[in-house]
Amino acid sequence: MGCHAGGSGKNVILHLQITDNMTNKVDKKIDKTEQRIEAVEEAFSRTEQFIEKNQKIIIIVIASIIVIVLGFFGFKRFYLAPKEKDAQSQMFMAEKYFEQDSLKKALNGDGQYLGFLAIIDEYGMTKAANLSQYYAGVCYLKMGQFEEAIKHLDKFSAGDQLVAPMAKGALGDAYMELKQAQKAADLYAEAADLRKNEFTSPLFMMKAAWAYEELANYDKALTFYKRIKEEFPRSNEGRDIDKYISYAEGKIKK
Repeated sequence: MGCHAGGSGKNVILHLQITDNMTNKVDKKIDKTEQRIEAVEEAFSRTEQFIEKNQKIIIIVIASIIVIVLGFFGFKRFYLAPKEKDAQSQMFMAEKYFEQDSLKKALNGDGQYLGFLAIIDEYGMTKAANLSQYYAGVCYLKMGQFEEAIKHLDKFSAGDQLVAPMAKGALGDAYMELKQAQKAADLYAEAADLRKNEFTSPLFMMKAAWAYEELANYDKALTFYKRIKEEFPRSNEGRDIDKYISYAEGKIKK
């Protein structure tokens, strides 16, 4: 009986200790929660004080942002959109002259319609002006004015599936004409991978290979020939690619 009573006493003490520990943990959690609430309240208080102190500045900043946003959309709708429409109507004839190989008229206009150069100057922020940079670059390339071609092609930016690689490839052509074969090879390689497709990719891989042959780098040339064979075997370049591969391999063996 004595032992049983002693055991019960120990159990009671142990239970009290556990309860006390749990109470302490709960108290600590409550303290931490209260501290967090106090920190949040203090942060809110500081924020309120900051807003009250800088109210005028905040209103000016918000008003400025609203004005900028509204101004941007207003500019696009009431200024840029009409400009774009006007530029497109002017560009129609310049494109027609370009297709007819009347390059000087395409560049400078015919007295009634503007050419690409005037469209660039007068409608500078429009898509038509951007595309005119490409057309002007190609016109100068065909006319043998390679540095002028580079100047305009460098300013052209495009996301179009075909025009973007064609512009990059035209830059390569201009540098190739200026006897800068390495620069040309780099641009052709970039054009080939810019927007992969069955038309421009094998075309510029072939040009990259020729540029490397010009540099007597037949290993690099062979790499591009093999890529054409593997990736675009049905393309115009792919049909006769075996003879180019054999030629480059023969040069490497010598």
